[in-house]
Amino acid sequence: MEHTGPANPKFPELAGARAIVTGGATGIGRAIAAALSRQEVRVAIGDIDQKAAERAADELGGGAVAFAVDVRQRESVQAGFDGVARMFGGYDILVANAGVSTMRHALELTDEEWDFNFAVNTRGVFLSNQIAARHFVDSGSGTIVNTASLAAKVGAPLLAHYSASKFAVLGWTQALARELAPKGIRVNAVCPGFVKTSMQTREVEWEAKLRGIAPEQVIKEYIAQTPLGRLEAPEDVADVVVFLCSNSARFMTGQGVNVTGGVYTT
Repeated sequence: MEHTGPANPKFPELAGARAIVTGGATGIGRAIAAALSRQEVRVAIGDIDQKAAERAADELGGGAVAFAVDVRQRESVQAGFDGVARMFGGYDILVANAGVSTMRHALELTDEEWDFNFAVNTRGVFLSNQIAARHFVDSGSGTIVNTASLAAKVGAPLLAHYSASKFAVLGWTQALARELAPKGIRVNAVCPGFVKTSMQTREVEWEAKLRGIAPEQVIKEYIAQTPLGRLEAPEDVADVVVFLCSNSARFMTGQGVNVTGGVYTT
């Protein structure tokens, strides 16, 4: 079993909070769930792959639970979040992390690829944010963190559709934050860079094929673009998410926080 937290968490005010992390079974979501658990937050891991979510919850311990959710479907999100509220007696944090990518030259994109990226990356954030925000309004408080991307700040070649979907996440985050601020609910986003995950592994293979170069060269280029000189780890993102959930970020809302190792600084 993975340990669930130090005796004195860095953000002790988070101890006892309840969080939902979508796309939490693997990659960045898994690291976020673990980082929150280390702060003694009780975590509900939502994922389209329920077995993977259950494995992650079992590994985390600390009262973590798993539930199946398809963030593209309102009924699935509503049922999943309602189930967490019943199990936990409510929830205080939403990390809308579920996301997908495909890669292709813009002029060769299919309608299906465009729709798939927007259904998960944009509609999924809309649905999960709206449903959680209604709960937070009723309960009187809450915090939302959305996973955007470096590609939400600067358009990425071969990822035009993905970039568009993530730019939309930032626009939604900013607007929702301004609407919910009078109610004391904060909404922020993180923008990761070149993160070493299974998603990146797939993207490296796709990019190498599309550009006619070796996968190793793609990775070298990612590192060369990163001033801090290495690929990003999921934990680099997770620690910033925890900060945004904490009282230390109490006067931050509507932000798209770069966690890129310096790739993009605006």
